Amino acid sequence: MGFVQVIELSTTNVAEIEALMAEWVAATAGHRSAQRSVLTKDRDRADAYVQVVEFPSYEEAMANSALPETAAFAEKVSALCTSGPTFRNLDVMRTDDL
Repeated sequence: MGFVQVIELSTTNVAEIEALMAEWVAATAGHRSAQRSVLTKDRDRADAYVQVVEFPSYEEAMANSALPETAAFAEKVSALCTSGPTFRNLDVMRTDDL
């Protein structure tokens, strides 16, 4: 079953977070299990962002979280946040291509 992690955060440093994401993508090439990531900006709340990360399964997501590169990335991102990050761990129940 697929798995999605939704990460909510507030920051005034989104450019720095995007640069860290690019570094993480390069550093984990070939051994990360994250399949897709979408970063969104909240239109109604200044400096609020939501990232949606898709994985093949919960187990693969936890293995991805255990990567040293992921731990370092998370620590650096947290330092750039004014609140969060907070995580929602969601099992995919249904997917429709519309």
